[in-house]
Amino acid sequence: MGWFWADSNVSIVNARGAAQPMPKDGNLSPPPGCPMHQSTLAVAKPPTPPAESACPYTPVDLSKDSSTPPKYSKYNPLNYMFSDLSQDRAENQTIALPTEREPSTIPKGNGEGNWEYPSPQQMYNALLRKGYTDTDVTAVESMVSVHNFLNEGAWAEIVEWERRFGQGLKKGWEMCRRGEEGALADKWKREEEVPQPKLLRFMGRPKEMTPKAAMIQVMGWIYPSAFGTEPPFDRHDWFVQRDYNGQKKEVRYVIDYYSGDPEPTGEPVFYLDVRPAVTPTAAVERMMRWGGDVWYRASGAKLRENEADRGRLN
Repeated sequence: MGWFWADSNVSIVNARGAAQPMPKDGNLSPPPGCPMHQSTLAVAKPPTPPAESACPYTPVDLSKDSSTPPKYSKYNPLNYMFSDLSQDRAENQTIALPTEREPSTIPKGNGEGNWEYPSPQQMYNALLRKGYTDTDVTAVESMVSVHNFLNEGAWAEIVEWERRFGQGLKKGWEMCRRGEEGALADKWKREEEVPQPKLLRFMGRPKEMTPKAAMIQVMGWIYPSAFGTEPPFDRHDWFVQRDYNGQKKEVRYVIDYYSGDPEPTGEPVFYLDVRPAVTPTAAVERMMRWGGDVWYRASGAKLRENEADRGRLN
């Protein structure tokens, strides 16, 4: 997923809509060479090519000798991707790929417009530089569409979290105490109140399983019928700017990407688990949202509200 680009030195030609629908052709699923979209356990620990890491992000592990240039200094610090990938056709590339870059709906933290997705040609060049030389060039365009689709979905989830808690815990609880349905019903009343969040930077961390994902795997081992699932094929950390009372605050969100069983038509299915990383404040936010929904349904509040609505209609 993490294929945003902070650099805008490539003009957008014939830019399409910001969000792509899922590819309708089941044969357009990403190829085995793609490091992001395999649904097997091996993707949680992708093979490391001899020259580069398989992941756009590599944890800071710099040499103590400051005179030696860091190995990862060539990466853009905003997205841990190559900042100098060209639009040129790769050597031995047999099929031409589009070079148009699609704008996202995700605002940059510096206020200079929105993040941009790579062109299919840039995606292909990036995979080659990462060591994935067996990538099927005919599937690259669908890979870009899937990446863009999932990133837009992840951002929509983050915007929903910010809508609830971007104005503080008190207003957050006012929304969460009526469960997920009640909060969504009030969306139109509050969406103008919360300043638009911005994405400061992000990093892919597919080799580092989140504690929640690890716990789900343990529960699946103990109770496979209820919790059995493949591990996430990717993990991202997104750093978001929240404006509250005139102050800017950085909030880290964690995203686990799961593959589901494909649709009968062959279309791929993905699940995103998006939530703020655990801090004292974020822990309260998570308890309010998830706990509020459980309590709202378990306490019978939803049933009482429905009965009251019917009484008013009568």
